[in-house]
Amino acid sequence: MVVRIFGLSFVITIVALVVAFLYGGVEALILTAILGIFEVTLSFDNAVINATVLRRMSEFWQKIFLTIGILIAVFGMRLVFPLVIVWLASGLNPVEALDLALNPPPADAAYFADGSPSYETIITDAHPQIAAFGGMFLLMLFLGFLFEEKELTWLTWIERPLERIGKLEMLEVVIAIGLLVLTATFIAPADERSTVMIAGSLGMITYILVNGLGEFFNVEIEEEVEGLDESAEKSTGRSGPTDLAKATGKAGFFLFLYLEVLDASFSFDGVIGAFAITADPILIALGLGLIGAMFVRSLTVYLVRKGTLSEYEYLEHGAHWAIGALALILLYSIGTHVPEIITGLVGLVLIIAALLSSIVRRKRKEAAEPVGV
Repeated sequence: MVVRIFGLSFVITIVALVVAFLYGGVEALILTAILGIFEVTLSFDNAVINATVLRRMSEFWQKIFLTIGILIAVFGMRLVFPLVIVWLASGLNPVEALDLALNPPPADAAYFADGSPSYETIITDAHPQIAAFGGMFLLMLFLGFLFEEKELTWLTWIERPLERIGKLEMLEVVIAIGLLVLTATFIAPADERSTVMIAGSLGMITYILVNGLGEFFNVEIEEEVEGLDESAEKSTGRSGPTDLAKATGKAGFFLFLYLEVLDASFSFDGVIGAFAITADPILIALGLGLIGAMFVRSLTVYLVRKGTLSEYEYLEHGAHWAIGALALILLYSIGTHVPEIITGLVGLVLIIAALLSSIVRRKRKEAAEPVGV
């Protein structure tokens, strides 16, 4: 199973490294490899969350996400998204933005001789808006998980009290807005405060809208399933998709949108952090996109097919805590640079801690099971 799931990722990695070598020699090959490792390290929690959502989708929508969704992740977020930022921020058209990316100023300078900013400078200057949007989207996701009632808790000493507090209506929205105001007031640069407020608000609105629509159609599906169960004996065969299939399609579509926005939010820190390694959009697309995104896809598939989330019950909890940490880091990074290695290690440590806790829990359950006669 491992070879079948990860085989394509290894093949694409080899192809990407060969293309990088032909494009820019040994240096480009090394930079691409570093970017690929960087992306996989940052995105392991992304794979866990993807797997938790993917399990709720039909086989058709799983395939859509693992094909079209990955193409969007590879080319949309890792190549087109930075170009769109430069396009909007500089007033250049897409072709000019790409030309600016491929022809940086000499000696990695921030500005050209005529005083115009480089591609990397424009992307870096847009970081407050990007971090505010992604940070608030991920924060809403984390708070929603934290305040919902759960049969199983990981950090029980803090999760159970928060579940009780979470019974207050719209508490996660109140907390998120409060943190956004504090971020804009005390962390964001003075000239970026209004921009941070707008971008953060848009991140919250996007989460509420996409998540709400997904939940709405999930409820609709459950109601239709109950109705079909009650009238199973009276039902007759007919051609074309059933109402249930259509509802599943709508729910799958919004879950697909949810996963795409979620992937985009996870990708913000990786795309921005990549510029600490190289500003070349081709190498970023090869390293973050082809190598990194494909391995995240394979990890997601492995977690779903292997049933890892059921076997290691705290992994989902660890991933959500990693999301909360990433959200706070993104908001803090609006005013202070946070090294990418810290961002990656925090999430990785939480995932590993959840994995170890899951192993301990599983062994205790096995030890408590009565031995068959």
